This record gives sequence, C-alpha cells and structure tokens, in this order.
Amino acid sequence: MKTNKFLKIVLGLMVTFAIVSCVQDDDYSVPSSMGNEENTALNNLLATGTEVSMAELKQMYLTEPDPGDNAAVLIETNIYVKGYVSSSDKTGNFFKEFFIQDSPSNPTIAIKVILNEVDTYNQFNFGREVYVSLKDLYVGEERIENGVVTIGGGTETDQYGTTVTSLGTIQTNSHVFRSTVTEEIVPLNLTFSQINASHVGLFVQVDNAEFADNLIGKRYFDPFQDFDTSRTLQSCEGFSYSTFQLETSSFASFRDELLPVKNGSIAAVVNKTYDGSGLVLALNTTDDVMFNNDRCTPLDINDFTVVAEEDFESAVNNTNLDFPGWTNFAEAGGWVWREKTFSGNGYTEFSTYNSGDAVNIAWLVTPGIDMSGLDNVFVNFEAAQHHLDSPDNTLEIFVSTDFDGSDVLGATWEPVSANLPSQANAWYEFVDSGLIDISAYSGTVYVAFKVTGSGTDTTLDGAYQIDNYKVLAN
Repeated sequence: MKTNKFLKIVLGLMVTFAIVSCVQDDDYSVPSSMGNEENTALNNLLATGTEVSMAELKQMYLTEPDPGDNAAVLIETNIYVKGYVSSSDKTGNFFKEFFIQDSPSNPTIAIKVILNEVDTYNQFNFGREVYVSLKDLYVGEERIENGVVTIGGGTETDQYGTTVTSLGTIQTNSHVFRSTVTEEIVPLNLTFSQINASHVGLFVQVDNAEFADNLIGKRYFDPFQDFDTSRTLQSCEGFSYSTFQLETSSFASFRDELLPVKNGSIAAVVNKTYDGSGLVLALNTTDDVMFNNDRCTPLDINDFTVVAEEDFESAVNNTNLDFPGWTNFAEAGGWVWREKTFSGNGYTEFSTYNSGDAVNIAWLVTPGIDMSGLDNVFVNFEAAQHHLDSPDNTLEIFVSTDFDGSDVLGATWEPVSANLPSQANAWYEFVDSGLIDISAYSGTVYVAFKVTGSGTDTTLDGAYQIDNYKVLAN
C-alpha cells in the first residue's frame, strides 16, 4: 500500500512537471535565444535563400500578374525578407498581426504579417529582428483596396478580388524566424502633415501634439462604439492646427483610460482604417504618450508682416525662369527651372521629361533675406508634383548664409524640413509647406529649391512646381 501511495505521488509529480514543461518559455517572457530547431531553420534559410528588400516585395504584388487587379501573389522562389517588429499586441490594440519595418532607425518601409495567433508580443516582441521565408506564402492585401501590403499563408476570393489569409500555426513555425537580436526602435520623427501612405507600419513620433479641445474628459474608447474609436489629435503648425486620428480597439487594455489634457510627444504605428479610406495612428502602449507640457496656441497671422514674397504671376509660359534676384542653376544636365502659367496662375516648375540627360540636378535660389531686426522669421510656399513615380525623384529645401549670389556649389547649404508633395498626392495638387523657422540664422539668408531627376530613366522624370513663396516676420 505504501509502495502504491509512493508511486501515485511520483506519478503526480511527473504529470505536473510534464504539464509545466509543455508550456513554451515565450508564453511568459521574451526569449533572448531560440531552441535548436528554430536556430537551425533560420541558419538554413540564410544559407540557401536570397534576401529581397521590402520595396522589392511590395513591387511583386503591385506589378504581378496584373497591376491593379488586387490579386494576391504566390511566392514560388526561395527568397526571404528581414525586418524589425514595430507593433505590439501586448495591450490588445493589435490583433493577430504585427508589422516589421526595414530598419530600427530611419525606416523607409514596412510590411504586415498576419497570423492565427494571439499574444504574439511574447514571441515577436517589439524591436525583434525577424526573417520571413516567403516561398509558398502569399503577398497581397488582407482586405481589398485596404492598401496595406501583407504577408499571409493563403488566399480567398470574392466578387471584389483575391486577398491573403492568415498564416496557420505550422506555417508560422516553418516560415517566420527570430534572430537573437532585439534592437531599440527609434521612432521616425514627423509632423502630422508629413505622414502619408508610405509610412504605414512604421513606428513614428509626433511632437507638440495634444488631443483636440472637445475631447477633454473623454477616454481612449467610446463605450457606445463596437469596434474602434477614433480620437482627434492636433498640433500647432504655424497659424493653425494640423490634425490626425488616433484609433483605439475595443480590446485595448487602456480603452478606459482618460485622454491626457496636456501637450507633448506621441509615438505610435501608422496604420489604415479597416476599409483603407484613411490613415490613423495606433498605440502599442500609452507609455508612448508623453503629454506633460502646456497646450499649444497657433501663431496669429495678424502679428506678422510679409517681408518678401513672389507669386510668379508675371511668369512668361515655357521660358527659363529669369526673375530679379533669383538664381537658376543646373548642377547636372542642361535644363533649369521654367516659368509656367496655367488657367491664369503663374508658377515655376522643374521637369526632367525628355531632357535627354541621364542625371538632372537643378537649383532655384531665392533673393537674400536680410535678418537684421527681424524676429520669428518663417518661410512659407506651396509645392506640387506631377508624374512622380519614385521617391528618388526628389525635391529638397536648403538654407545658406554664405551664398554670394552666383556660386551655388561654393556655398554651404543646410537642409531644412518642409511639408512637400509626394506620390501620395494628386498630380498638380499644391501642398502648403508649413512654416519653416529660420529665426536662428543671422546675416543674409538664402533659400534653395533643389530637384534631382533624370531625362532617360522614366521613373525619375517627374516634375515639381513652386508657387506663392513668402517670408513672414514680426
């Protein structure tokens, strides 16, 4: 009897041990290393597969088999993509998905992975370096016209097209691998007006932000809504507020927290609404909302004076720009900025279309701004694009205090940030640059518009337009 009792105790202990042993370590803590099986699979992938960039992977979906048909693409070659996890479902604000971006800092692109698992943050934790073996997986959209390029394990088709479906558990284990590396994700610093569709999936930070005035006393989630609640964020940009939507899931653990009333920085993942109609921010955690400053007040335009301006209304259509005090210079290629008119509006444009030059780089430099006696000095302009096919076809803005009025390349030029048109903007849609603060400069300041393109590469032969340049000060 004693022996039987002893055996029961031993067997009970063995069962208990077996149950505990069957729980994966990553159910409770983030592993710094993986088991032999996952390490072996990753090493085999790196040894036999070919890495492709996220941009290349997106292009596969956008161009094959037929651009615009919304059909998911089956990957049939032994290729893989690498990224760093930018989203986390630890608080329940993401569900059975995570984004990976191409770099832990200064990222340029991200892709979503959908999988039939919850609490993925334990395995694919924020900042984790992840490799996805793409052979026999699909690249497409989770919902038609959502516009978020996604990696999935299968497809389903309805009257609207073919979309990707989640990776199954076996597919996840055999195709999605972690390295031992977890990087610090440095948020990409942007303004609300700078965020566009190219930033979907990226972890970004916006400074000088706050929730809209009418949301004081509200919580992240509206209990009268079923799935998601959008709350308006605002930021003082010049003479007005720019706004953006923060979307919170009904399953978020912070859903009932009060919205902070102060101003500060917010770091979140750029995402799209369910139907793809708009861009939103989605929090990983409210720890990334750091609103500790006084609320902001937009500048009052009545406090400012226009000290210089050019509306290009005297432009002579299709001639090289020749305005007094402006410098029009070709660094590479033979073409320079042109005077243009359309429907009674004058502006200046630089296009490389049919230039015949492999590289075109053109500068347009404003007349000098005498900073003597000026405070709170801002530059403002409007810019548009058309036929822009690549982010490498760039418009850049620079400031110089040692330009002599003629030797452009001999001057020291400092880049400044502005809200500029991109592929996400409609052709010929003029975008306000926002206020570019040049108050810290002294002496005579020059502003330069620099475009880089090509007359032989059709992906780089777009055009940029500038109008309504002005300098404001008080």
